[in-house]
Amino acid sequence: MVPGLVISAPASGTGKTTLTLGLLAAWRAAGVRVHPFKNGPDYIDPAFHKAASGVASVNLDSWAMPPALLEALAGEAQGADLILSEGSMGLFDGVVRPGASGMGASAELSKRFGWPVVLVLDVSGQAQSAAAIAHGFKTLDPALPFAGVILNKVASPRHEALVRAGMEGAGIRVFGALPKREAIALPSRHLGLVQAEERTDLPELLEDLAAFVVSHVDLPALRHAAGGCARPDAKAYPIIPPGQRIALARDAAFSFVYPHLMQGWRAAGAEILPFSALNDEAPDASADVCWLPGGYPELHAGRLAGNARFLGGLRRFAEAHPVHGECGGYMALGEALIDASGARHAMAGLLGLVTSFAKRKMHLGYRRATLAVPMPGFGAGTRLRGHEFHYASILEAPDSPLAEVVDASGELLSECGSVRGKVTGTFFHLVAVD
Repeated sequence: MVPGLVISAPASGTGKTTLTLGLLAAWRAAGVRVHPFKNGPDYIDPAFHKAASGVASVNLDSWAMPPALLEALAGEAQGADLILSEGSMGLFDGVVRPGASGMGASAELSKRFGWPVVLVLDVSGQAQSAAAIAHGFKTLDPALPFAGVILNKVASPRHEALVRAGMEGAGIRVFGALPKREAIALPSRHLGLVQAEERTDLPELLEDLAAFVVSHVDLPALRHAAGGCARPDAKAYPIIPPGQRIALARDAAFSFVYPHLMQGWRAAGAEILPFSALNDEAPDASADVCWLPGGYPELHAGRLAGNARFLGGLRRFAEAHPVHGECGGYMALGEALIDASGARHAMAGLLGLVTSFAKRKMHLGYRRATLAVPMPGFGAGTRLRGHEFHYASILEAPDSPLAEVVDASGELLSECGSVRGKVTGTFFHLVAVD
C-alpha cells in the first residue's frame, strides 16, 4: 500500500510545479522513493517530474481515461514509498459534462485514490484573509481528503505570522511557508514551461529547489499526512500501438507524446525507433509506421524546411507506410507553415494543410473523435479521447476529414483532422480509446 498526496492550488500560476519539483528532489536526496503523477493533459511537466525524482511520471486524466486505465497507471506506483500527484489549474477545475471517468478535476483523483490535498496558496497581497480561501477549499466537498496548505510568496516573517494566525483560527494546518524568490521561477513559453530537455541547468535548478523546500517545509509532517492508496491488484490496461516498429520523431520540435502511450506501446511488444527531424534524420525505413508528435515546429520552421534528408525520407516512407501527425506533427505534414513573423516555410506536402501563427488564436480543450476512416492502430468508427492546445490557424485544409470531432460539451468542431492516402493528422493529442 503506497500512501499519496495531491499538490493542488486555487488556480494556475501559484507555484504547484515549483513546489512539486522541490519536494521530489528533496525526498530523492533523502532516499525516499517517490512516484510522481500529473493530473490532466499536460505533456511537459512529467519530464520535469522524472528528472527530479528519477522515476517515470505519467498523466492521470479522469475525463479522457476510463477507470480501468486510471487504476492501472496508479497501480504502477507499487513499490514506491510515497505518491505525489501534481494537480492542474485549480483544485475543482474541470469541464461541465463528465467524460470517461469524470470532469478532469484534480479533486476527483484525490477522492478516487484517497490522496489528501495539499493546497499551495499564493498569499501575496493578503494575510489572515488567506484562511478564508483555504477554509472554502477544505469544506466545499465534504468527501475530499484535505491535509492542509503550504504558503507561497511570503513577504516577511511578520507576514508569515499573520497568515499562520488566520490559518490556526480556521483550523487549517500549515506545512510550510515559501518566501518570495523570483530567481527560482521556471521560464515558460506559449504552450507551457520551457521543456526539461532544453534546460542545460536542470540539475543545478533541482538541487536549488530541493534546498529551498527543505529549509521552508516540514517534510516529515507532510509525509505523515499522506494517505489512501492505489489498488495493488489493478490489472494492466492494454494500449494499442500504431504499429510493431514505430518511427517516432523525438526532439525539441516534436516532443509532445504522453508517457503512458509510449509505455503502453512497449508493453504491447512494439519497438520505438526515435529520429530527430531537427538533426535532418529520416524515419527508419524498416519501421512499419511513422508518428510525428506535437511540439514546437513553429519555432524551428526555417530549419525544418531546409532539412532535405528529413523531408525526402518522410515522403518516401509515406509512399508505402502509414504516417500520422499530431498538432505540430500534423502541421509539419502539411503544405506550408507560416511563422509568427509572416514568413512562409514549405513543409512535407503530404497533406494540403496550410497553417499560420501570424495571428495567434488559442485552441484549447478536450476532444472526442469518431474516426471516419482508419488511422494507424485504429479502424474506422473507433472513438478516441484527446486534448488540443495550440495557437495555429488553418488557412487551407483541402483533404478529406479524418474524423468527426466534438469538444467536452459535445459541440461539433470544424477542425476534424485530415487524411490523404496513407497519411493522417489531427490537431488533438490522443490520450485513450473511448
